[in-house]
Amino acid sequence: SDSLHVAVLASIFGLIIYWLIRDSHRVKNLSGKHVFITGCDTELGNSLAKWLDKRGFCVIAACATEKEGQELQSCSSLSLKTVNLNLADSNSIARAVSFVTEETAGEGLFGLVSHAEGIAPVAPTDWLMIEDFHSVLDVSLLGLIEITLKLLPLLKKAKGRVVNLINAKGLMAFVGGGYTLSTQGMEAFSDTLRIEMQHFGVKVSIVEHGFFKAVVNSDVFEKHLLRLWNRLAPEIRNSYGEKYLIEYIKAQRSSVKILCDSDISKVIKCMEHALIAKYPRTRYRVGLDAKFFWLLLSYAPSCLSDMLLCMTFPAPAASWRSVPGVLFHV
Repeated sequence: SDSLHVAVLASIFGLIIYWLIRDSHRVKNLSGKHVFITGCDTELGNSLAKWLDKRGFCVIAACATEKEGQELQSCSSLSLKTVNLNLADSNSIARAVSFVTEETAGEGLFGLVSHAEGIAPVAPTDWLMIEDFHSVLDVSLLGLIEITLKLLPLLKKAKGRVVNLINAKGLMAFVGGGYTLSTQGMEAFSDTLRIEMQHFGVKVSIVEHGFFKAVVNSDVFEKHLLRLWNRLAPEIRNSYGEKYLIEYIKAQRSSVKILCDSDISKVIKCMEHALIAKYPRTRYRVGLDAKFFWLLLSYAPSCLSDMLLCMTFPAPAASWRSVPGVLFHV
């Protein structure tokens, strides 16, 4: 019995050592390898482009406007190139792919880092119209899938990497709108792509990040929420009540305040590891809320997660719940 215990512990210890050694191996000769990054008009995408540029990569950064691209180029090396990209427009995607093809000059694309979050009205489902879903899904899901498909030949040629940045909050569906749909859709797309592309030497990783101040903008969220509230039909607005709107905003603010991390370098280092590690991980979870709160909540029995979320968010005025307010914030 003692011998068996020792053998099991030795095996576990050996596997940990093997994993650490394997995880530390890096790809050599990074200089000159091309990496294409979407969403470089955001603070996170912008920071990653600068970081990889300093590491010697030939970065091609996709920005929403020409002005943002020029600002990024002004504080980067001459090897960093920018291109305008609107992921909701197939013609814009085609132009960006053509630009990347010309820049890689037959060498292929070593890395594709997909980071884009469409305008995300997050609100109760019966506040929304189909256009609100399109505003998110056309960018954060369908747009990213389309540009990935068009760049696959270049990635296969270079035996490159695909790194998809996803908000771990989307692992748990608890708010209406296209935000969670796009997140779970990208999870499924990435998993399928990883299994299929391994035959061609292309590695696919998912970086699931929690709340970071550089990613979360409470003001934008509240602006969209108020816009949706003001356009509601009177009967729907009355069924929720003014107090619901106030408490809903408070609950969101409280969640961001408690869970938000200010150090986005944690996300950048994971994305860098996914690009330069010889054996990149399948998934990277960044932030305490991503590693524990959202992950555990997604695996918890539905009765428990539903109860927690009902206690977190307010009840509409017409609800059968006796206390139409927030009991506590998480």
